[in-house]
Amino acid sequence: MSTGPDADVIIAGAGMAGVTLAMALNSAGLKSVVVDPQPFELQTEPTFDGRASAISFAAFRQWRALGVTPYLEEHAQRIEQILVTDGKAPGAGAGPTMPAFLRFDAAEIAGRTDGEALGYMLENRHIRAGLARAATQAGLEILAPERVTRVEALPSLARVSLAGGRVLTAPLVVGADGRGSLVRREAGIDTTGWTYGHTAVVATVALEHDHRGVAYEHFLPSGPFAILPLTGSRASLVWTESANRAGALKAARHEAFEAYLNRRFGDFVGRVEAAGHRFTYPLSLQLANQVTAPRVALLGDAAHAIHPIAGQGLNMGLKDVAALAQVVSEAARLGEDMGGELVLDRYARWRSVDNIGVALATDVFTRLFSNDLTLLRAARGAGMAIVNRIGPARRFFMGEAGGAVGDLPRLLRGEAL
Repeated sequence: MSTGPDADVIIAGAGMAGVTLAMALNSAGLKSVVVDPQPFELQTEPTFDGRASAISFAAFRQWRALGVTPYLEEHAQRIEQILVTDGKAPGAGAGPTMPAFLRFDAAEIAGRTDGEALGYMLENRHIRAGLARAATQAGLEILAPERVTRVEALPSLARVSLAGGRVLTAPLVVGADGRGSLVRREAGIDTTGWTYGHTAVVATVALEHDHRGVAYEHFLPSGPFAILPLTGSRASLVWTESANRAGALKAARHEAFEAYLNRRFGDFVGRVEAAGHRFTYPLSLQLANQVTAPRVALLGDAAHAIHPIAGQGLNMGLKDVAALAQVVSEAARLGEDMGGELVLDRYARWRSVDNIGVALATDVFTRLFSNDLTLLRAARGAGMAIVNRIGPARRFFMGEAGGAVGDLPRLLRGEAL
């Protein structure tokens, strides 16, 4: 006697995008099985991932619609203002009278509803912990530690083999398993990309002065230097340097690292103290040549891994989640094959242009600003001054960064599926 599939969707990857997708599908009455090689509880350890993410207000709406925000709000720092400068040191141009300066304020956001911030800063470990608690409360099936070893696309189902010997079937398999995605390889999808020859040094710091919810993005000759507000008068530092210098910074004694931090910061935020671990992440761009294949869809870093210059990486993955969840849930309601070509084509058309556009924009921005050429510096300063003076242009960029531009899926509007 034949039995039905094990799930509606099998998700490879229990990271932030993968678990959010499982929550979204569950909210629409669809069953998913999430598979990840890491023990689920390990992902919440401070040493697992030292990064913090700037979550767009539209992506935060999605978590609110899915009932996740009660587990996140105590750790979420509102971003009330973003200051962008182009200079030789942090703080250079950090004032409205300087030409190489941009200021974005929450009150000016296009597409904002009452009370929304520009975005929300959250440490990744707190996001993972909040999603884990929400997933447990929702009763999601998460197999971890467990590893996908093979994905086969059959005429009516996909078959997924696991390292432990179990075989699962579902109409659709989603690759949310990161840059080195096995699902992407099994689907025969190639990637295009390049490295930048730079490494991001990430650390949490304590600030002498209250940051007041202000995020700073300084474009220095060596690369972007971001000071991103966290709860409790702390900030997440993302410091771009050459690979050799980044390695030296990570290995430096605490006192030496802290002294160099204060020289690099200047005095505009007062004394800075290093707190916690330091992490380094090589920077590169990688785009999947397509985001779907027979019975397979990719999202998050499996589909697009970009430079963190504009803080859009996780937000792009959460946009993928909202679009895919809507496409799949609508197909289920209409009695369509959830992993069929027509359904997956809707997802690909919805997300591919935006993903490629954002990835290429961050690449151009990185190359344009990560240098000290006199003519380019003058052109950058003039361009920033113009945008800063044109309200509609400034509001458009804020709306784009906040994920509220274009054809928004329901979850990004804060609506249920």
